[in-house]
Amino acid sequence: MTNILFKSLPVLLGTVALAACGGAQSSSREQIKAVGSSTVYPFAKAAAEEFARSYPQYPSPIIESTGTGGGINLFCAGVGVAHPDIANASRRMKASEFETCQNNGVTDIVELEVGMDGIAIASAADGLKLDLTPREFYQAIAARPFGEENTAQNWNDINPAFPNQPILVYGPPPSSGTRDALAELIMTAGCKTDDATAALKDSNEEEYEAVCTEVRKDGKFVEQGENDNLIVQKLVANPQAVGVFGYSFLEENAQRLHGQPLGGVEPTYENIASNAYPGARPLYLYVKKQHMDAVPGLKEYIQTWIENWGRDGMLTGRGMIASSDAVQARTADAAKNLTPIDASVLK
Repeated sequence: MTNILFKSLPVLLGTVALAACGGAQSSSREQIKAVGSSTVYPFAKAAAEEFARSYPQYPSPIIESTGTGGGINLFCAGVGVAHPDIANASRRMKASEFETCQNNGVTDIVELEVGMDGIAIASAADGLKLDLTPREFYQAIAARPFGEENTAQNWNDINPAFPNQPILVYGPPPSSGTRDALAELIMTAGCKTDDATAALKDSNEEEYEAVCTEVRKDGKFVEQGENDNLIVQKLVANPQAVGVFGYSFLEENAQRLHGQPLGGVEPTYENIASNAYPGARPLYLYVKKQHMDAVPGLKEYIQTWIENWGRDGMLTGRGMIASSDAVQARTADAAKNLTPIDASVLK
C-alpha cells in the first residue's frame, strides 16, 4: 500500500521522483528523511533513535544537518521521493520560502513548534567575562553600527569597563537559523536603541536591514559553518574568544564553557523558558502533509516528538527547552489533524 501511494505522488502532483544515485527513476522510499537546522539536529537524532527503539518495524530516519535556510530550500524543492519529508528549523519559515514551496507543488505544510532554544553567547570556562547588552554586542559585531564604519578593535572600545582584549567572535553562517535569530533577536534589538537608526526603517527599510543585521568582515566576526561543535572547540582553544550558538551546546559543555549574560540575564533553562532571556527562540518542524500516508512511519516519528517534548521528557534531557502548555497543546492538535500552516502568519 505504501509503495502504491508513493507511486501516485508524481502523477497526482506533477512531480518526477528520481533516485538519489545514477539518475534512475524510483517510486518509493522506505526511510523518513529530514534536513535542516544544526541546532535542531541533536534533538531530531534523539527522536530518531527513540523512534527506532519504539518502532523497530520501520527503518531509522535519515537526519541531515544542512542549516535552516538550506534545509527549507531542499524541503521546498518539490514533492516525491527525491525530496525530504521534514525541514527542521531554528526560526520560522519565511513568507518567501512558503511561496517557493507553493510554486514547486509543496502545497500543504504542517508547522509544528516543538520546543525552545536560546542564542547563547559564551566563552571558555576560564575565558573572558563580559556582561553585554544587545546594544553592546551589536556594536561589537555589526559591519556599520548605527550607519558608521565599525572601528572597534578591543572590547573596551565598546565599553571602558570591558577587558582590553581584541574582539573575536565565532558565529554561524548566513544559511543558519541561528544567524537569522542572532540578527533578529539581538542585533536588531541593539540597533533599534538608536532613535535615528530606528527611524530609518520607515524611510529606507533596505538600508535599515543592512545597518542592523550585516556583520563585519574584518576578522572580528568569523563564520564557522553549520557545525556548532566546531565553535565550542575554538572557544576552548582560545579563552579570549566569544562564540554564538544554540543554548543546548552551552548546556552540553557546561564544564568547559560559561555563558555570557545578555542584558543582565543569564542564558539558563528557566530564563529561556520564561522568555526573560533576550535570545530565546522557538524551534520548528515543517512536515509535508502530502508525504504523510506515503512514507512508512512518518506519523509515528512525529508522535515520538510529541511524547518526548515535555519538561521531563527525553528531548529536554538533551538540552531542548519545553514550550508552554498552550503551545504544546496547539502543536499536538496541528499534528493530529495535519492542519496546514496559514500563510498570513508568515513574514
